Formats: sequence, structure tokens, C-alpha cells
Amino acid sequence: MLASAASNQTGAAVGVLAFPVIGPAGVVAVRQWVAAAVLLAAGRPRLRSFTAAQWRPVLALAAVFATMNLSLYTAVGRVGLGLAVTLEFLGPLTVALASSRRRTDLACAAAVAAAVVALTRPRPASDFLGIGLGLLAACCWAGYILLNRAIGRTLPGAEGSAAAAGLSGLVFVPIGAFVLVQHPPTVRALACAGAAGVLSSAVPFLADLLALRRVPARFFGLFMSLNPVLAAVAGLAVLGQALHWTQWLAILVIVTANSVSVLAARVS
Repeated sequence: MLASAASNQTGAAVGVLAFPVIGPAGVVAVRQWVAAAVLLAAGRPRLRSFTAAQWRPVLALAAVFATMNLSLYTAVGRVGLGLAVTLEFLGPLTVALASSRRRTDLACAAAVAAAVVALTRPRPASDFLGIGLGLLAACCWAGYILLNRAIGRTLPGAEGSAAAAGLSGLVFVPIGAFVLVQHPPTVRALACAGAAGVLSSAVPFLADLLALRRVPARFFGLFMSLNPVLAAVAGLAVLGQALHWTQWLAILVIVTANSVSVLAARVS
């Protein structure tokens, strides 16, 4: 699980290094192609056997998958990796908190709301577009979770996710081709984008599959809290993106709120 989280955030940071050449859209296109190749090979979806009822959530998931990565990477380019990933993490955290009526979770939600205000530090010079894109990525991640649950009830294994990744990769073929023609990539840029696809898609997917066979899903969800912290560390180490101490504190509050919520649910 640690390898998965570290690989995911390191891959995102490495992908940012290609932004000056091919931009966020180019990096996302390459990442989507890598994710499609890995998931199609692992899931081996039997597309011809899908019914209309099965295709509907798969198509929705493909749209969410594409929008989530594009909005996240664009947000990273505007507000930094640590802030963007922390905002994205609000998606699964909201899904977890919204389904509960415990006082502990209500307190966690209030703490998260205060932390988000401290994290974004709204002021006239704030990049509200970047913050908005981070929140859009959060909404997409929440939708990704809910759609995966729905697909898991109608399709076996990873067939639904694989089909959605394949469709998302197809959507990015014309987008990626246009970007790469308009902005001819260097070998270094392609290597960074490809590394982002491997580190942020292939490695986490395979590592998560192995981890979920050995640990309870709740503990896995608790460990996901490390992602915003690792994103901030990767942003600092790879990109030199330093956060204000209030932003570090806000990230820790959000991580702690998720941890408390998961542990309280386990106790009850």
C-alpha cells in the first residue's frame, strides 16, 4: 500500500516535468493510454456480452475517469501537487462521511471544512480556477467510487473498469494527437509522461489488487489518507513546490479526520 501511494504521487510529480513541452492534456493522454493498456490486459472485458444496462455505468465511468485526470493534472499545473491532490482527496472522504450520521463524523466534516478554507487561503490573488479544478477532480473521484460500486454488482472482476479505461483512452486519441502535433514532444517529455502512466496507473492498480487480497477494505481506506501527505512531499522533492505551514497543518487535519472516521466506523 505504501508502494502504491508513493508510486502514484511520484508519478504525478514526474508527469508535471513534461508540462512545459506537451502541457497537462498531453501528459493525461499518455497516462490514459497506459492505463487503458494495463487495465484491458488485466480485466480482459468481454465487450460483446455487455447489455445496455451494463454499458450505461461503464460509459459514465469512462467520462468520469477522463475528466478526473484532466482536471487534476490541470489543477496541479496551477496550484501545485500537494494542494491539488488534497482537494481531490475530498471526494472519497465526502463519500465516506455522507453515508454516516455519527456525531464523530459530523465533527470530522466540520474539521475538514475548516481545513479546506485554511488550505486554499482564499484571497484576491488566489488561483480560483485551479482550486475549482481540484474540487472538480474530487467530485469525479467520488463519482468514480460510486460508479465502480454499481459496476461491481453487474460485471465480474475488473471488466467494467477495464472497459471504461479503454474507452477513456480512445477519447484521448484525437486530443493527444492534436496536442502532440501542435507541441512536438521531446524524448524527455515523452519519457516523463510515460513514467507518469506507469507509476500513477499501472503500479498502483496492480499493487492495490495485491494489497486488497491481504488487508480489510477499511484498513486500505485508512491508508489512502497518506496520499495528500505523499503528494506534498513529492511536490517538494521533485518539483520544489513548498507549502506554507498552515497548508501542511490543513493537510494533516484532513488526513486525521479521515483516519478518525474510518477507525470510528470500525469500532462501531
